[in-house]
Amino acid sequence: MMRSKLSGIWRKAEQSKLFFPLLALAIILLFDLITVPGFFNIQIRNGNLYGSLVDIFRNASVVMLLAIGMTLVIATGGIDLSVGAVMAIAASVAALLMNPYVLATELPPNLMKLINDPNFTYQPLWVVLLVTLLVSILCGLWNGLLVAYIRIQPMVATLILMIAGRGIAQLITNGVRIQIFYQPYAFIGQGWIVLPFSLYLVAFVYALAWLLTRRTAIGLFIESVGINFRSSYFSGIDEKKVKLLAYAFCGLCAGIAGLVASSNIKTSDAFNLGQTLELDAILAVVIGGTLMSGGRFSLLASLIGVLIIQAITTSMYAFGVPAFALQAIKSVVVIFVILLYSEQVKVLVRKLTTQKEA
Repeated sequence: MMRSKLSGIWRKAEQSKLFFPLLALAIILLFDLITVPGFFNIQIRNGNLYGSLVDIFRNASVVMLLAIGMTLVIATGGIDLSVGAVMAIAASVAALLMNPYVLATELPPNLMKLINDPNFTYQPLWVVLLVTLLVSILCGLWNGLLVAYIRIQPMVATLILMIAGRGIAQLITNGVRIQIFYQPYAFIGQGWIVLPFSLYLVAFVYALAWLLTRRTAIGLFIESVGINFRSSYFSGIDEKKVKLLAYAFCGLCAGIAGLVASSNIKTSDAFNLGQTLELDAILAVVIGGTLMSGGRFSLLASLIGVLIIQAITTSMYAFGVPAFALQAIKSVVVIFVILLYSEQVKVLVRKLTTQKEA
């Protein structure tokens, strides 16, 4: 009787997209609890929370934003390799709007003092944010146009902007790394209101995506297109517009991520900003259980996938692993995490459970 109940619980767990990502995250955190002294300690300073757990969430916030948009794109059966480049474009646009004088060859001394003032910005912050996000959405629409209407393979279509995007970002700033001194902008990535402000942005974007996909028919349309876009077409779903929406939203998420990343380091840095983060976002979505072929998806599971990756990174740093060896070790751990809830492991556990019942 007890075994049959355990078997029933396991079958229910298999059907949940959250169970295996949560299990993997719990194993990593349990390992840290045992091996890293003080890993779970939380300190309160000036009314704000600090600690390794807070650092995991804070450092994961940029990839979380990318993973939300990437989940919708992958659910349609596509992929977006350009999100890192869109981050660089967003950072360049924002920096130029706040400090265009940096491109001038000569400036009077009084203006030089002005542009280094933490309270100075050429354009109001709301204009900077609005224009930057509009540019990011346009980048997403460009990808969606190539994929949905011109029928270019998603990997090839987004590879175009991935390669050209950083060149575009450097053209915007004329190859200059624009320093950002405006303090209200820096608050986006560095500010704290009990928790890091970037986490509130993640929560807002997640809530927006959840309402869009789970409180309207758009989520069903995305999953339908990802499973079989031809059947969706004959069912009356305009798969082109669905894909266009997914890529546009992914561009928006990349734009917000670019704002967070650039405000955190206070520079546009078109060459390095967002470098290889598209791979972390894709990996997080896969860890979250969304198939690369498209179909059913879980936004929350993708965010847990990001936390798994960041928890591994933070753990390795806690053990003193050098940065040059981190990627190799992280890849090995990620392989074990993915194997933990792969179909082969599920089949093996199912067989063992059946044998015990027999």
